[in-house]
Amino acid sequence: MKKAGILLVIMLLTLKAVPQTAPGKYWVQFTNKANTPFVINQPRDFLSDRALERRSRYHISVNEEDLPVDPAYADSLRKMGARVLNRSKWFNSVTIATTDTMLIDRIRHLGFVKQLKSVRSLKSSLIAANKFSSEFFSASAISNLTDTTVLSYGQATRQIGMLNGHILHNQGFQGQGMVIAILDAGFRNVNINHAFDSLWKKNQILGNWDFVSNRPINFDGEQHGAQVLSIMAANLPGQLIGSAPKASYYLLITEDGGSEYVIEEDNWVSGAEYADSVGADLINSSLGYSLFDDSKMNHTYADMNGKSTRISLAATMASRRGILVCSSAANEGNKTWHYITAPADADSILTVGAVDSLGKYAYFSSTGPTFDKRIKPNISGQGLYTALVSTTGTIIRGSGTSFSSPLVCGLTACLWQANRTRSPIEIINAIQESASQSNSPDSLLGYGLPDYGKAWFLIQGIDPVKLDNESLFGVYPNPFSDKLTVDFYSHDRQDITIELISSAGKLLFTKVAVVGYTSINRIEINEFQHLPAGIYFLRINTKTSHHQQRVIKGSK
Repeated sequence: MKKAGILLVIMLLTLKAVPQTAPGKYWVQFTNKANTPFVINQPRDFLSDRALERRSRYHISVNEEDLPVDPAYADSLRKMGARVLNRSKWFNSVTIATTDTMLIDRIRHLGFVKQLKSVRSLKSSLIAANKFSSEFFSASAISNLTDTTVLSYGQATRQIGMLNGHILHNQGFQGQGMVIAILDAGFRNVNINHAFDSLWKKNQILGNWDFVSNRPINFDGEQHGAQVLSIMAANLPGQLIGSAPKASYYLLITEDGGSEYVIEEDNWVSGAEYADSVGADLINSSLGYSLFDDSKMNHTYADMNGKSTRISLAATMASRRGILVCSSAANEGNKTWHYITAPADADSILTVGAVDSLGKYAYFSSTGPTFDKRIKPNISGQGLYTALVSTTGTIIRGSGTSFSSPLVCGLTACLWQANRTRSPIEIINAIQESASQSNSPDSLLGYGLPDYGKAWFLIQGIDPVKLDNESLFGVYPNPFSDKLTVDFYSHDRQDITIELISSAGKLLFTKVAVVGYTSINRIEINEFQHLPAGIYFLRINTKTSHHQQRVIKGSK
C-alpha cells in the first residue's frame, strides 16, 4: 500500500491538469526550490522504496535536483489562468498551456520565474506527418535457422543469436526482477494482444501513463510503443520470444504522434523522472529529435554534444541516478541530417545503431560521432527486418533503429540481472568491450555487435580472449583425493571427451560430456577413489582443439 500511495502522490504532484488542446504551450523554469515542503532527508515522500534501493546499491545520494517543484509556484501559475501540464524536478520547471499571450508576458516577469520558452506553437509542416515514415514493415519470412536453445525464439532466433543473447537466457537470465520503462508514442492493443498475455497474468506490467494527454493509457492510437515492447517482452514460443521476456515494464507515452515540437522532449523528461521515482532499472527510448514543425525550435548538429538539449541532459541525469538508458541512434543515415539525434548524443547512455541480419551496417542508421567527437552509436543490433509482433498479434518485420534499441535493451537487462552490483557504466563498458569492433570503433556501428556471452564473463572479471580460443577451463581441487570437478566453457553445443592420463602416457579414464550455450559447464568426476597417489594429466578433447592440465592425486 505504501508504494501505491507514493505513486498516487507522484501523479497528483505532476499531472493535475485537465487535458486540453490549447495551441500555446510553454516551458517555465523557476529560480529556486526554497519554499518546497519536501526535504532531502525524507526522500520517501517523493521516491519509492525501489528507487531508494537502487540509489543505495550504487551509492548515489539524493540531492536538491530530486526535490519536487515547489507546488506554490505551480499553483500561482494555475490561479493566473495557465494550465499546468507536466513538471520536472531535475530542471525545476513546468510546462503550461494558454492562449492568452498577455498572460505569458505577466508570467515571464514573475520574480520566481527564471526563464520561459515556447515549446508548442500553431505552426505546422510535414515533419509530424512523416516522423515514423523512415521505418518500414513487411510480412515475416520463415526463418531457416535451427533453434535448439532453451527458449523457442521462432522468428527472433537470428536477432537474439547474433548477439549471443541466448547464452544469457539459457543460463536462466531472462529479465526476472528487472524493471524497464518504455518511453514511446503509443501502445495500441497491448491490453488485448495475445503476445502479451503472460505479462498481464504474471503482473509484469507495473503501470502506465500518458504524458501527452495527462491520463492513464487508453491502449489505442499509435502502435510504435507496442511494437517496441514486443521485441523485448513478447512470449509466443515457436513464433517470437523477446529479449527480456520475464522483465517487468512501465509503459509511458511521451511522444505526440500528431506533431513534432520541443514539448515532446519535456514530456520525455517527465517520463524519465517518473521512471526514476518508481525505481526503474532501465529506460528504452526509441525516439529522436532534431527538426520540428516550428523551425525556430530546430536543433543543429552542434547541439548534439550531450549538453545542449534538455532531453539529452535528462538522459545523463537518469544515468547518474543508476538508470541504464538505451536510446535508438535515429534513422537519418541516408538523409541530409545524417547524424544521431537527441537524446542519442547523451553521455553515459547506450546508443544503439542498426545492422541487417548478416551484421552489416543498415543504410538508414544514423551515424556519429557526437559534435564533441565521442563515439556514437555505442553498439549496434539488428534493425533491418527485425522480427516483432503487430497490433493484431501476427509476426511481421520492421526496420529502424527503433527496433534495434529494444533488442539491445532487453538483453542488457538480462546481463545486468546476472550481476546487480555492477553500475550502469560498468555494464555499458562490458558490453562495448565484448563487441566485434571493440579495438577499432567507428561512426557507423560504434564498438560493433555486442557478444552478451562474453560480456557476462567480463562483468565477472574473466578474460574474453580465452573464450575466443575456447581454452577457458578449470580443474579443482588440485591436488585432489577422490573426485575432480571440471569447469569448461563452450561457445557452441558439442560433445567433449575428458581423459585422465598417467605420467607414463597411459590412458586411465575417459568420459564423454555434452556442453554448450551456457556460461561454464560443470562436470563432476567421482571415479578416482582407487587411483594411487601421483602426477597425472587431465586432457579435454573438443572437435577442434585439445586442452591439458597437470593434476596431482594426494595420499590419504
